Amino acid sequence: MTQRSCAVYGVGIVCAHLLFIGIGLFVAQVFQTVIHNRLKKELTLTEGSRVFETWKNPPPPIFMQYFFFNVTNPDEFLAGAKPFVSQVGPYTYREYRLKENVTFLENGTRVAAYQCKTFVFLPERSVGDPDIDMITTINIPAVAVMNKVKDSFWKSSLVAIWMNSLHVGMFMTHSVNELLWGFKDPLMSRIHTMNPEIDEYFGLMYKKNGSNDGEVVYHTGEADSMDYGRIARFKGESKLSLWTSEQSNMINGTDGSAFHPLLSKKERLYIFSPDLCRSIFMEFEKDVEVKGLPAYRFTPPRDVLASKEENPANEGFCVSPKECLGSGVLKVSVCKKGAPVVVSFPHFYLGEEKYTNAIEGLSPVREHHQTYLDLNPTTGVPIRASKKAQINILINRISGFPKTKSLNETIFPVMFINETVVIDDTSAAKLQKLLLMVTLVSNFPLIIVGLGVLLLLVFICLIVCERKLKMTTKEDTSYSPVSNKEGDEKNVSTYIGMTPIIEKS
Repeated sequence: MTQRSCAVYGVGIVCAHLLFIGIGLFVAQVFQTVIHNRLKKELTLTEGSRVFETWKNPPPPIFMQYFFFNVTNPDEFLAGAKPFVSQVGPYTYREYRLKENVTFLENGTRVAAYQCKTFVFLPERSVGDPDIDMITTINIPAVAVMNKVKDSFWKSSLVAIWMNSLHVGMFMTHSVNELLWGFKDPLMSRIHTMNPEIDEYFGLMYKKNGSNDGEVVYHTGEADSMDYGRIARFKGESKLSLWTSEQSNMINGTDGSAFHPLLSKKERLYIFSPDLCRSIFMEFEKDVEVKGLPAYRFTPPRDVLASKEENPANEGFCVSPKECLGSGVLKVSVCKKGAPVVVSFPHFYLGEEKYTNAIEGLSPVREHHQTYLDLNPTTGVPIRASKKAQINILINRISGFPKTKSLNETIFPVMFINETVVIDDTSAAKLQKLLLMVTLVSNFPLIIVGLGVLLLLVFICLIVCERKLKMTTKEDTSYSPVSNKEGDEKNVSTYIGMTPIIEKS
């Protein structure tokens, strides 16, 4: 066997081994399992992990936008007409979320922290000056007080007298800054003199700038990667005690800033929101791409805020039969000191049409009012998010207060927020490198198979060339048989005859 033949058969043997090993590794998913296990170990809330520092102090900028509903016909509404509102905003603030007092518990399987939120106004992203722009809206402190004392004749009579003497009506006009961060309310101040526990200041975000929601204990994911970022306890409790069913009181999911790696399109993601006093869930909607990064978009379906008739599981969020409202809204008085606060999506998106039709100036649009979360499926890292929620006040006729005599039950919109975040370029670049490494390692068996296929093509070419070479060599070494014997003999005699004879001397 020649050296050429040995080389050809050597290529064939190497090719066969590469194909066999590559296909075997691909079927067994060896490299994919290894890199996924490595990924699960890296994505934990532990010191030195890839995500710990960004979890403590998120680098992507978070923006909080506030939109107000300015009432343009308050007197006509009190007389029985439909209210007309105009949307004013956004007033945008940069939100900083720093986790403080981080403490590891239970051998590093859990970590406790306080999440402090700070807001800084951004005039370049806002429509006006919050100190100057005035908004007319429902008088939330007055409505809250009237609902608080409505069952007592003497208290309601006293409050009615105070409201008249202080010229407090059903509507109030204040600057955006006052409505957000607080102002001294005359009615609350009067009550404060008799009950110091009642704060004389009111604001939709009063005392929330530079504050926290309390201690939260998270699973680090060290024991189980599926628990990564999941809330274990909130304010020392593993469940709530606000609602009427065990399921409704469960603290499910994360705080929305972290999710377990290797997400599936079929799973339901839970997020616990202290502002909503409950957990909500989100489901896969579609594939998206953000800054070159693949992502799954998860959104809350209609079932989240559906009525108990549409979704019986939501019956637990009805503290009493009167507290049960229709689809798209949720009364959260139980965690708002008894105030008739109702939450919904902006413009009553995903809600019943009766709520939108009751207010002139509302128009729910999916593109503008949908809450969504774009997560990278490999790492579970949020790369874009938009959390939207609307604050409403439930108003109706209250006995003992003549100002409400012409009112029909109305869920009155006050303000909605849009909390947004998009991954920054530096974090996106780091994530792209990580995903590239994961892809290369996971597909390493396919690379081996590709090399095997390439060598197979080389092997086939060599076999063909070898065969052609043998055919050419055979043709070059072939001869014709002698057929004219007489002619040959004649030529021989002629040759001999021509040979010179040398005579001896």
